[in-house]
Amino acid sequence: MDKLRSMAVFVAVADTGSFAAAAQAQQLSAVMVGKHIRQLEEHLGARLLQRDTRKQRLTEVGEAFLEDARQVLEQVRRAETVAERLRDDSRPSGHLRVTAPFTLGAAAVAPVITRFLRAYPEVSVDLVLADRMSDLIAEAFDAAIRIGPLSDSDHLIARPLRPYRMIVCASPEYLRERGTPRDPRELADHSCLNHLLWNRDAGWRFDSVGAEPLRLSGRFASNHGEALRRAALDGCGIVLQPEVLLADDIAAGRLVRLFENDLPPPRPVHLLYPRDRQPLPKLSRFIEFVLERLGPG
Repeated sequence: MDKLRSMAVFVAVADTGSFAAAAQAQQLSAVMVGKHIRQLEEHLGARLLQRDTRKQRLTEVGEAFLEDARQVLEQVRRAETVAERLRDDSRPSGHLRVTAPFTLGAAAVAPVITRFLRAYPEVSVDLVLADRMSDLIAEAFDAAIRIGPLSDSDHLIARPLRPYRMIVCASPEYLRERGTPRDPRELADHSCLNHLLWNRDAGWRFDSVGAEPLRLSGRFASNHGEALRRAALDGCGIVLQPEVLLADDIAAGRLVRLFENDLPPPRPVHLLYPRDRQPLPKLSRFIEFVLERLGPG
């Protein structure tokens, strides 16, 4: 049994609250997550998790073991960092684990990483896309891209990136059939493409409308921005999505921007990485690379 791997899986289950979320964080199947937990429990001779059909919770032994497991994993990470620093000749080399939200990660972060890999052939990168808030230390991430306001942290450094701008668009075909709204309030008479995780509950916000968001409806909704983009291209309705996702379609005339002078306020974006007085070249170069291409300008 790979004890360190099983400990990392256990910490991920404790942090995320489910085998499915831990499997995504650790890039394993849920079956393998369960196998790691069972092997760890057999090795220790004690139950670490109390499981039912909906969720897992830590046993008393599990709570005590969790803190020790965190310390062991952090000590291993530091030992690996020291070893890599001693053998390093200032050339970036080794492996990086990076996490980012789905849409921003696929549209903007992934292209930057591929250029980074071409520039530094001795580095490899895992990019994990997830809209949940990952624990960088517990899940062994070297860096994270996050959207929205940040909570205070003593062990992470945050560097600002370009704000996450949302825009409203529709296809030329849709606008010919249904007309072009001139004011956000007119969206109530249109078919709007809602994101299941935030559009429908939080509404669409515009400065001219005031503090109250617009609660809009339509015939199609999805939990994925790319699906909503495709629906807008097919003339199914008006979409509110990140500019980074729709920019190419707008430039090509496949989508038309609406309310250019009355858009939702942009959200802050940050690059996060663990606080370290002397980061390894692979991470310091990666930070520089991202800031040069995605920085605030």
